[in-house]
Amino acid sequence: MPERNTGVAADNRIELRIGINLGDVIVEGDDLYGDGVNIAARVEALANAGGVFVSNTVHDQVRDRLRFVFEDLGEQKVKNITRPVRVYRVRDTSAAAESSSAPAPPVPPLPDKPSIAVLPFLNTSGDPEQEYFADGMVEENITALSRIRWLCVIARNSSFTYEGKAIDVKQVVRALCARGLGAQSGWPGAQ
Repeated sequence: MPERNTGVAADNRIELRIGINLGDVIVEGDDLYGDGVNIAARVEALANAGGVFVSNTVHDQVRDRLRFVFEDLGEQKVKNITRPVRVYRVRDTSAAAESSSAPAPPVPPLPDKPSIAVLPFLNTSGDPEQEYFADGMVEENITALSRIRWLCVIARNSSFTYEGKAIDVKQVVRALCARGLGAQSGWPGAQ
């Protein structure tokens, strides 16, 4: 598809996202359903345009049999699946070699004052229509904290990139360049 899209206007390109999972599927006539299909659809939704993402079950079956590089994206919390799914980005070996030889992007400097990121809340009500309430609470906290002049508050757009994902707090702190009060007071999750 990338070759066919060469020279084609952006709004006329066909860009596929592919999600692959290995699991049980129920077939009734022309319908396919079950966790095998649902997980594949959720993995596909995580993929970038032109990307191929696979679940851990696929990775475990093919990792030593194919000449691809599997980039571990960690466990992802996906809609309507109770347990997080470990997801891998599939890249061919030449693309992986090119990206590994490219210089790493510079790490932005830490702010000169304590900073905080308010991560999205989990809607535990069981009612998906209440999701807006959880998001609204996060936005209210961000707004209230941003009024404190000696505190740097990480933007909502940055925080919400973690919505619905299983996270490692230390990775989030590094990625968002947060340097909160917890790091100064010895709180173990904020180092």
